[in-house]
Amino acid sequence: MQDVASIAPISLNAARRAAEPDVLKPLLAHAALTSDSRQRVVGIASGLIADLRAAQNSGWVNQFLQEYRLNSSEGIALLTLAEAFLRVPDPETADMLISDKLGEANWRAHTGKSSSSMVNSATWGLVVGRALVGEGSAGPLRRLIARAGEPFVRQAVGAAMRMMGEVFVMGRTIDEAMKRMKKPENRGFTASFDMLGEAARTQADAERYFRAYSDAIRRVGRSPDSGHSISVKLSALHARYEVAQWDWCVPELTDLLAQLASEAAAQNISLTVDAEEDDRLEMSLAIIGDVARRPELKGWNGMGMVIQAYNKRGRAVVQWADELDRPMNVRLVKGAYWDTEIKRTQVEGLSDYPLFTRKAATDVSYLACARDMLAAKNISPAFASHNALTVATILEWAGDSRDFEFQRLHGMGEGLYERLVREEGYRCRIYAPVGGHRDLLAYLVRRLLENGANTSFVHQLADEDLSDEELLADPAEKIAEVGGTPHPSIPLPVDIFGQWRNSAGIDLTDRQTLADTRAAIDAVAVGNRGTDAVHADPDHASGAGKRAIEAWNTSDSSVHDAVTRAQAAYPAWDAIGVEARARILERYADLIEEHRIELMAICVKEAFKSIPDALGEIREAADFCRYYAMQARRVMTPHILPGPTGERNELRLEGRGTWATIAPWNFPFAIFTGQNAAALVTGNTVVAKPAPQTPLVAKRSVELAHEAGVPEDALILVTGAAEVGAELTSDLRIAGVVFTGSTATAKRIASSLLVDEDRAIIPLIAETGGVNAMIVDSTALPEQVVADVLTSAFRTAGQRCSALRLLILQEEVADQMIEMISGAMDLLTLGDPGDPSTDVGPVIDRDAYERLMSYRETARPRWIKTVDAPDEGLFVPPTMIGLDAIEDLNREWFGPVLHVATWKAGTLAETIERVNAKRFGLTMGLHSRIARSAELAERCARVGNLYINRSMIGAVVGSQPFGGEGLSGTGPKAGGPNYLPRFCGERAISVDTTSAGGNATLLNLDEGAH
Repeated sequence: MQDVASIAPISLNAARRAAEPDVLKPLLAHAALTSDSRQRVVGIASGLIADLRAAQNSGWVNQFLQEYRLNSSEGIALLTLAEAFLRVPDPETADMLISDKLGEANWRAHTGKSSSSMVNSATWGLVVGRALVGEGSAGPLRRLIARAGEPFVRQAVGAAMRMMGEVFVMGRTIDEAMKRMKKPENRGFTASFDMLGEAARTQADAERYFRAYSDAIRRVGRSPDSGHSISVKLSALHARYEVAQWDWCVPELTDLLAQLASEAAAQNISLTVDAEEDDRLEMSLAIIGDVARRPELKGWNGMGMVIQAYNKRGRAVVQWADELDRPMNVRLVKGAYWDTEIKRTQVEGLSDYPLFTRKAATDVSYLACARDMLAAKNISPAFASHNALTVATILEWAGDSRDFEFQRLHGMGEGLYERLVREEGYRCRIYAPVGGHRDLLAYLVRRLLENGANTSFVHQLADEDLSDEELLADPAEKIAEVGGTPHPSIPLPVDIFGQWRNSAGIDLTDRQTLADTRAAIDAVAVGNRGTDAVHADPDHASGAGKRAIEAWNTSDSSVHDAVTRAQAAYPAWDAIGVEARARILERYADLIEEHRIELMAICVKEAFKSIPDALGEIREAADFCRYYAMQARRVMTPHILPGPTGERNELRLEGRGTWATIAPWNFPFAIFTGQNAAALVTGNTVVAKPAPQTPLVAKRSVELAHEAGVPEDALILVTGAAEVGAELTSDLRIAGVVFTGSTATAKRIASSLLVDEDRAIIPLIAETGGVNAMIVDSTALPEQVVADVLTSAFRTAGQRCSALRLLILQEEVADQMIEMISGAMDLLTLGDPGDPSTDVGPVIDRDAYERLMSYRETARPRWIKTVDAPDEGLFVPPTMIGLDAIEDLNREWFGPVLHVATWKAGTLAETIERVNAKRFGLTMGLHSRIARSAELAERCARVGNLYINRSMIGAVVGSQPFGGEGLSGTGPKAGGPNYLPRFCGERAISVDTTSAGGNATLLNLDEGAH
């Protein structure tokens, strides 16, 4: 298996996180036009715009999309309806979806506005449909009419969705698609057929896609029509197409692609590999490069690839393709994952975006790449664009050459190429999706959103207020005017929170960075920091060795002494003021990031965290420190209160004294650090007790706090088992307790705080576990559900407070979802948490292991799915267990065990109430495309954190404050704006400012004031 660097001697990663102005500077020079060229380009583009506008005014679908633009509420409603409707199997949910979407918009405002009678008729259909199934007055007659009308509306919507699908899907089968290519409107065009759909989530998915591609190659090859080709998506051929799985997926994908390429070569047709997300770029090049250089394919010139111009590495990839020294068909596109890439980069706290943040910058990059492709020795260029200015520029640069082709999407941009193909002899290929409409809806939605976005050429073309001059503005001039700077509304990831700095991540999708990170973690010696007992625990084999742990207990007298010291340190620490304490916390955050590799190593080797989870833990701790520093400055500023003249009334928050903080082993650094930081910044001193399983990382946290400026007696570490915690919380001098752990322990602490009549009433902040449920209806996208279920239930071996314990599937889709989840579980990797390819590591200790394994054995008759686990070590196999009813699960099983129940359509409110009845209230998830269902969950779910259409883990400080209610905690939420005041006492101060005689404020009033 060849590495990318061995195939072409260029640095692909130099530009990946480079500053946007630095990347754009050479691109601007390369894409520049002379004044004469610019004048000719504008002339050509003006003619193309006229062709496009004429085409847009023909065809009722084009006119319909113009009327209901995708930046309008009506357009969005139609789009979301199209995305979900055809996959809904039951009429009740389908009717709810229709009612939800038709009721969102003002269809009546569009009546009679279009020049197309068909569009106006469709609008009246939407008006009537809303009247029949939408919300409104609910009298008996209206309800009767609605019930009678629902089947007709459902049938009409289904027909409309299928018609819409036919516009953008070439055919349901490859034979149907090839037949459609013979129609007169496609005369002169060739096609690149793609059996599109969602990425594979299971091995069965991957095998099905491979068979579809192979069958398509044979059928296209046997067709008498020459010139058609096939496009493939690597993520469809392997369910674990991820950098962390490189050693597994890249060789397998290389062999699969080589098989398809050999079949295509035998049929003498072209095969093009689609471009996907940026983190897969290097993998795709390794695979494509290996296949392209195989001796058995020598003489075949049909290998192809796609390059995305919005990617900062786009031009480097063009160079890479040319330097392969093999014939390569290259399709240049703008890129289809822009919004996803922006969000992912922000979430992961990376240094910069891998793509351009301005559309004009992407246009410049496209032109620079196109110019290189036209000049390349080994590239056959294909330019996929719906932009008249881009097409005109390529025609100008190409001159008399015809050694390239254009490409357009099926259903879009027809008018742009009609004249060029039929009158001027240029070649154009149609990118033609093939498959059932139900399977291609996600693709359809993405394409429509891309071309309906405000900045897209297609959208701007439909805007009658934009002149040709505005449409033909030079993108290079636009970028030059702003100095190549990024879009002002897209801050760098470090700045997304505004008032506090986002923690820095590590790009674990970069293969070299991942390898370096693993090597650095492996090199850190963990253990033996001068404590009383260090030993290797034979129960904790993790696949790469045994965990070195330290065990030392703080004696009862030491706990008493710690409280004495902390109490004595309180006045001075409180007196330095909130600003000084906030600065210390910010320094603490900086030190945490400086030492992140060491801290990650301890989390991996002591707590069995995977590398991504360890990184997330360190980032969360830094976020806690910076967020609480910002919040402390806000909440601890005295508030001047209203009152009569002659008085000054003020409310202040002050520290309470010495707090006891007790942290869990499952987030031994983040929660431990966050609890301490909150207590410290509000002026309290702290005696901190970590879980007995994870003292090392807690000790390091305390050391860094002291290095940052926290006095040693203001933060004191005590360690040991539950008895040490009980001794600490029973000390009458403790002013407050913050605890994260089990519900049973929280209750014991709460009771102990009330036993002694001489004890002050002190606050307890407790965050405990939950029987966390995810409810899935039949509108949900199955592939998204599968990904979110696996992440929520099995990441961190299910050892998160927020982890999914109970999956509640709508009956009509339960079997399909369970089959897909089971298939995805088969592909989970269990092993050493220090290995980047590991998905599920060991559980924390033998007690947890035996408890979970005993429960699994008891539940064996109800197993739906389990997977194999290593024989050595404390590995609990991820297991899915079926329940007869939601009520059958009433306690938390803290590990990789997922329970599954079902619910009936139309009973969402009752289903939520059945979950509420468990009295746990930590997290809940809902997967649904019905907005009213989401609103219902927001109103009715009695949980601290509700997650809609996403995973249920990974709460972000300041964005998703975390904590539950009921049996799941007391609140307030960690990482939220209401957390710090709970650590404080309130002091109201009232001063009579006239006590010395006279009211200066009144006596000095300005008589001329108005």
